[in-house]
Amino acid sequence: MSIWGGITGGLLGFVVLGPIGALVGSVIGSNVSSRSKRRRPNNFDQQVAFFAALFACLAKIAKADGRVDEAEIKKIEEIISSKLNLNKEHRHFAINIFQKAKDDGVSFEAYATNLYQVLSSSPNSLLVFYEMLFELALADGVLHPNEDELLKQIPRIFRFDENVYKSLYEKFVDKTKDYFKTLGVNEKATFNEIKKAYLKKRKEFHPDTLIGKGLPEEFIEKAKEKFIEIQEAYEELEKRHQK
Repeated sequence: MSIWGGITGGLLGFVVLGPIGALVGSVIGSNVSSRSKRRRPNNFDQQVAFFAALFACLAKIAKADGRVDEAEIKKIEEIISSKLNLNKEHRHFAINIFQKAKDDGVSFEAYATNLYQVLSSSPNSLLVFYEMLFELALADGVLHPNEDELLKQIPRIFRFDENVYKSLYEKFVDKTKDYFKTLGVNEKATFNEIKKAYLKKRKEFHPDTLIGKGLPEEFIEKAKEKFIEIQEAYEELEKRHQK
């Protein structure tokens, strides 16, 4: 997300009202929102608003289950380094936004509503924003009820069709549940428990093991499909553990 030259200098003209403007102002040490009546938000303002609202809402999602855990911190770092490709200055700004918003008194809905006011003409940007929130919520492999409640607010705030939540839920949540189910472990299982279950299942369904038992060819073909499913489930959960 290469959006700015220099944050501090560029934000002197930032003109977004509301909690996003106040949050950005608190981070750079000035009341940026007080200048907002001079003009309408431009592309720069929209980009900064997206950026600030993203990390503010990510902070609210991360804290929704009561604490910010290691998996969520890793996901935030991944968003900063991989998805947004931020330089050192922007990285510092993102972390400050996250830390400020995590414990401030502003609600998730207030930040999301403010972002919609700025980006209502760019539904694709809002959809990308929504997908990132889902990714963070699933960083630890489990969707906490409090996190889910926040995610359910977005279609109403962003005026999305109700099916958008459902499609993203199926994409991020149901698929994750399938991985755990394939390996026969609980969604709250530790990675060591996941690995142990994987090695056991892998041995049980390995084609060489089944051929050695003299089982019918039809059964072995089905077992090969199951073996591939087991492998894919473990590799996906392993990747999430490493993030």
